[in-house]
Amino acid sequence: MRWLLGALFVYMGLQKAFHPETFLKQVHQYQVIDSPFLLNTVASTLPWFETVCGALLILGIAVRGVALNVLLMLVPFTILVLRRALQISATEHITFTQVKFDCGCGTGEIFIWKKMLENSGLMLLAIGLLLGYGKRMSLKYTFLRERSGQAADAPSPAKSLVPHP
Repeated sequence: MRWLLGALFVYMGLQKAFHPETFLKQVHQYQVIDSPFLLNTVASTLPWFETVCGALLILGIAVRGVALNVLLMLVPFTILVLRRALQISATEHITFTQVKFDCGCGTGEIFIWKKMLENSGLMLLAIGLLLGYGKRMSLKYTFLRERSGQAADAPSPAKSLVPHP
């Protein structure tokens, strides 16, 4: 779960980071941010934040905290994409399943109903990680397990102070 979510966020973040002007235009199309300064700030920092979150998930560092951040990003993004898709559906008089556009996620043009399913799955993965699944093979879990195993094999300080008969 961790590796899949992490790899997707690294990929999507880098796609946006390497094409900043395209991502800036896509963020602007949602008409949520009016200030040019804030628009540029979001468009320049969000891709790198996503990339770092993905890398942390892959490495198994701060998994629950990163999963919470990922979830807090996915929920509003999904709502914004849904809102824009419903506007396009109403404006162009087409069904929701026919709405297709580049939502700015780094994957290109996509049918929005598929994007809604994808985001729902990603949110479920993030919730799973937030609940503690995904500890296996994470750096912290592996490190602590190894240290506790070594501590069990090593003599305790109290035992070393007691003379042997």
